[in-house]
Amino acid sequence: METIRSKKRKAKFMKAMRYKLLFVLVVLFNLTALAQNPVHFSVQQKQISPTEVDVIFTGKINSGWHVYSTGLPADGPISATITTEKAEGAQAVGKLLARGKELNVFDKVFGIKLRYFENNVSFVQRYKITGKTYNIKGYLEYGACNDEMCLPPTDVEFRFKGNGPADAPKTVGTPEEEKKTEADQLASLAALSAATSDTSATNVGDSTISADSIGAAANVETVSPSDLWRPVVKELQAFNSGQDTKNNSLWYIFLMGIIGGLVALVTPCVWPIIPMTVSFFLKRAKDDKKKGIRDAVTYGISIIIIYMALAAIITALFGPQKLNELATNAPFNIFFFLLLLVFALSFFGWFELTLPSSWGNAVDNKASSTTGLLSIFLMAFTLSLVSFSCTAPVVGLLLVQAATSGDWVAPAVGMFGFALALALPFTLFALFPTWLKQAPKSGSWMNIVKVVLGFIELAFALKFFSVADLAYGWRLLDRETFLALWIVIFGLLGLYLIGKLKFPHDDPDQKVMPVPSIMLGMISLAFTVYMIPGLWGAPLKAISAFAPPMNTQDFNLQPQKVHAKFTNYEEGMRAAAQAGKPVLLDFTGFGCVNCRKMEGSVWTDPEVAKKLNDDYVLISLYVDDKTPLKEPIKVQRPDGTSRTLRTIGDKWSYLQETKFGYLAQPFYVTIDNQGNPLSGSFAHKEDIPAYLDFLNKGIDNYKNR
Repeated sequence: METIRSKKRKAKFMKAMRYKLLFVLVVLFNLTALAQNPVHFSVQQKQISPTEVDVIFTGKINSGWHVYSTGLPADGPISATITTEKAEGAQAVGKLLARGKELNVFDKVFGIKLRYFENNVSFVQRYKITGKTYNIKGYLEYGACNDEMCLPPTDVEFRFKGNGPADAPKTVGTPEEEKKTEADQLASLAALSAATSDTSATNVGDSTISADSIGAAANVETVSPSDLWRPVVKELQAFNSGQDTKNNSLWYIFLMGIIGGLVALVTPCVWPIIPMTVSFFLKRAKDDKKKGIRDAVTYGISIIIIYMALAAIITALFGPQKLNELATNAPFNIFFFLLLLVFALSFFGWFELTLPSSWGNAVDNKASSTTGLLSIFLMAFTLSLVSFSCTAPVVGLLLVQAATSGDWVAPAVGMFGFALALALPFTLFALFPTWLKQAPKSGSWMNIVKVVLGFIELAFALKFFSVADLAYGWRLLDRETFLALWIVIFGLLGLYLIGKLKFPHDDPDQKVMPVPSIMLGMISLAFTVYMIPGLWGAPLKAISAFAPPMNTQDFNLQPQKVHAKFTNYEEGMRAAAQAGKPVLLDFTGFGCVNCRKMEGSVWTDPEVAKKLNDDYVLISLYVDDKTPLKEPIKVQRPDGTSRTLRTIGDKWSYLQETKFGYLAQPFYVTIDNQGNPLSGSFAHKEDIPAYLDFLNKGIDNYKNR
């Protein structure tokens, strides 16, 4: 018998270990996918006829990303273009062609329709063979973005050789450029103030030049270029990890769960059940109080398990990757808007969300017919079903907020907080029965709680609709429209709480509202008055994370303008050292949509603008600047692969990649006069308080140094 039990235990252990191993593999797979380049191109040539050949670039695009098409307006994002550097015995025919499912979406930032591809795309350039042999060389340049960031212009190089028709004239090759001496290359690089890190080298042709020699020749007044280009990836990661934004976000979700559980607790569906349930446990074990307390504790734990299981189901259905995409996914945000709108109308009393009564009866009968822990668990499950009409909107709002937080463990953390707050009273009242007599009795005050929740759900619903509105460029919910609706919502909430507004299902005999209700009503009315100046352009920092960005507002009495003083890294650093100010590096692009959003919504804030103009030396480095370098420079990436820098934009994107270990834009980093980070980095997040905190930390650390 013991042997059989031992085998069963071993089998269960092995099964659990398999599940854990599978979970670890899934997590590692997702982390690996995130670390990869979101766009991967392969290139090949295809013989069309004896005198024609196609060069085909085939791109695979990760979910959530898109690659822009060809022929976009000059003032738009990066178009896909092809550059032919060498064509011996061949010549390009026609334009670069794009193949795939092209999407055409109006972008309100650029004011034009943008054409791009998702999932996959092919670009094709045809060449006519004019010689007995041919040799073609060049590169495809493309731009890629998602809803949060953009990659710098990226090159895909190609070089193909082959034979043409036998009767074609003999191909005359172009003479190879004479190899430059190291001194010549050093002089040209010094003139550009180009430099690399101490650990890498700049390769031109077949020669290699060390960063130290470049820095010595550049003769920078304050700090040598080699020091300014020194990688600070580890230091930057230490700052970013020190900020612990992920843990802060999870603590915020957990706190929201606690508050949500406490709110659900005082609704008409839950509060009246508490005394009945606790009394049942105490009566069930008259002669054994410990058993009654144990049952109540088990009941509370069962509630936690049930709601944690719900969070696990949500995460399993969507998966970690999908939950991370929900924050900016327009269709999901529309769904969330409609979901919260239905919940709000339910709380207002228009209709009631209920599950089939047969479900609750079936579970209740099952609980009555069983004994032990199973019966208590089924009782907790019955509570979940019976209280669905009150808890579902709270749970829905919590899960929506957790799912769009960008952290796939957030739903579990949020639901744990909710279930803990919901289950705690059952245990506490069982431990201390006298407290139950002092608890407030059920009454009309619980209906007030429901209506207040309805207003809050309605306000949050608009926030999710705003995300979809911004994504599609509908311009239905610009900033002033959003603020006007919030002013109405919180104004009506204030009037309701002080008793000036009634709903049909309110208690008609209640003439005077409770004092706490009146106090909350005054706070809501004060918040309404606070939002009114926002209709004329006031920043409203308290709700800047919820309202649409400032650039969507048509009427703004005090628009703030921020202009970078420098667009050259070395020049800006010299000026900052002479002025004794910290530097804000802004890695941006002329065609970066999200960069314009940050400038229009965050940089227009008066306090942000003042700090950027007065307290920092702002250096904007455009990674898509097409100004050519005097000569192409071949460099080594941190991963060991090579790259050819042809333009000023290539130089700045290489600086961002090698020094800071990041490639996407927008990207902001505060540094001191030696190029060391001061306060971590900041990417696309239209959150004025967070951006101000980022800037203030940089100033404080600069002063301390």
